[in-house]
Amino acid sequence: MKISLDAMGGDNAPHAQVNAAIRAANEYEDLSITLVGDQKKIAEHLTEHKRVSVLHTEEKIDDTDKPTTAVRRKKDASMVLAVREVKEGRADAAISSGNTGALMTAGLLHLGRIPSVDRPALSPMLPTREGSGFLLLDVGANMEARPEHLLQYAVIGNAYMQQVRRVAKPRIGLLNVGTEGGKGTELTKGAFALLEEADVHFIGNVEARDLLDGVCDVAVCDGFSGNLVLKTVEGTAKMMFSMLKEELMSSWSSKLAAATLKPRFKSLQAKLDYSEYGGAGLYGLKAPLIKAHGSSDANAVFHAIRQAKEMVENNVTAVIESNLGKRN
Repeated sequence: MKISLDAMGGDNAPHAQVNAAIRAANEYEDLSITLVGDQKKIAEHLTEHKRVSVLHTEEKIDDTDKPTTAVRRKKDASMVLAVREVKEGRADAAISSGNTGALMTAGLLHLGRIPSVDRPALSPMLPTREGSGFLLLDVGANMEARPEHLLQYAVIGNAYMQQVRRVAKPRIGLLNVGTEGGKGTELTKGAFALLEEADVHFIGNVEARDLLDGVCDVAVCDGFSGNLVLKTVEGTAKMMFSMLKEELMSSWSSKLAAATLKPRFKSLQAKLDYSEYGGAGLYGLKAPLIKAHGSSDANAVFHAIRQAKEMVENNVTAVIESNLGKRN
């Protein structure tokens, strides 16, 4: 199996990508990784490894670039070449921590949609209290959606959780302002009716406050709502640990208590660390494409590689296509 990795995208490129690639190649004997980017900059961090290669390009897409324009004009950008490696059969999946809009554009342009998919969804795994996590889709690929799009998200999420996370009967929840049927907007009311008839384990409406308690395995929503949830979860976790650190460092006695409880805090932090779950998959494309967080460190990129590897091994794209095809 081969994965192409955009080595120049993200805040910590290229050293995070290089270190993650070496770690992944060492842990997975059946995996080869192509680092796409500036060979000179990559070489500063890369020790020789027979299953880690470099595809050189000095062009890259910046976060400030307009996605569609950048993908069409910067044809040799590291992100674009990483995606094209998949299109042209030299890689099985691609990963980037770069410009989200540009990656979605490159995926649609070079990989294309599964025929039964109207709109691919950007979908991360987020942490839950008991540690199993839940899949949230969509978080920004489509700011507006129709009820049938949310139904497709449910089918996509169901396939991913069964194939990769090994959840036999994933609980599908519809993000809403209340749990009662008939609540919400015309979008959620329409989606509720479709999901009740769908061949998935639909548990009804779920509220945002219950997501981290593990109320469902898959939460579906439009991209605007999902992005708000995603950013709120990230911000809350960051603020909570910052406040906790301030309190524990505020006095001699609290510092002593902190030293005693340090292993417990590390365990809690690990449970809330989204990077342990991998990146956000662009589900609905003809091949696996993973968007890692822009601030990803080597550990986060490694888990994105692991996630891509699992998607290829479990043939998630084909399963999604098959499941959606059964509805047509």
